[in-house]
Amino acid sequence: MLEHFSRNFSLPIPTLTFSIRRATVRLALASLLFIASPALLASRAGAKSKRRVPAGGRAAVVVDERLSALREEPALAGALARRLGRGRVVALTGARRAADGVVFYQVAVTRRTRGWLQSECFVAPARAGDDARLLSLITSSKGFDRVERARVFLDLFPRSGLRPQVLLLYGEAAEESASQLSRAASNRLAEDRLPADAAPLRSYYLNFNGLDRFRRQGVAFTFDESARRFHYDGAAWREIVRRHPHSPEAAEARRRLDALASRGARK
Repeated sequence: MLEHFSRNFSLPIPTLTFSIRRATVRLALASLLFIASPALLASRAGAKSKRRVPAGGRAAVVVDERLSALREEPALAGALARRLGRGRVVALTGARRAADGVVFYQVAVTRRTRGWLQSECFVAPARAGDDARLLSLITSSKGFDRVERARVFLDLFPRSGLRPQVLLLYGEAAEESASQLSRAASNRLAEDRLPADAAPLRSYYLNFNGLDRFRRQGVAFTFDESARRFHYDGAAWREIVRRHPHSPEAAEARRRLDALASRGARK
């Protein structure tokens, strides 16, 4: 192989070998510099978190894991290949209605994994009415389930007229979860019995591992140290006021932002 490259590039084999080694070292150094930069590291982590759509079809996202059995045939009695988790991105490649009326879509999960999914377990931007169907599912959900499904909607349907409703539900669920997270963090830290020379209290709270899965859904929390309580930072409410100021949800969003600002003033 080296001889082939040497002929094509008119380089002697030792020179080419040295060049390849030097390029490898440079690549390694560049990787180290990339990892060492916090900003670049954050952007890299964000890029990894975005799931890629398998090639060969239209994008869809699993939102109801209760129905997300990937089957080898388009039938409820079809052999189970695997079960897909909520948020999994697939590519739609075909559709078929079973004898009992249930509609199945043929999907690609990876380049090597394919099967059939029940129509109701996923939503797709290209399928009419899926934004309304997902809103109905979000409304019937609670807590983190509501946050996660709302995040799918906000990522998948950026131009939907239902977006203000979902933003309000997303923010409400985040603030309700903040109360539960505050209690859990307080109980955990009370058990730990922090030493007198410990790090600042707020750093323990804001490093609480219960926040991690919310952060992955784009939810950020502030911390009221005097009350030892988390609060949602209000990003969804600000988006409603900024981008949908005349929507029915705008008045409630402003009320919640005023309450958030008032809490900040009392700190």
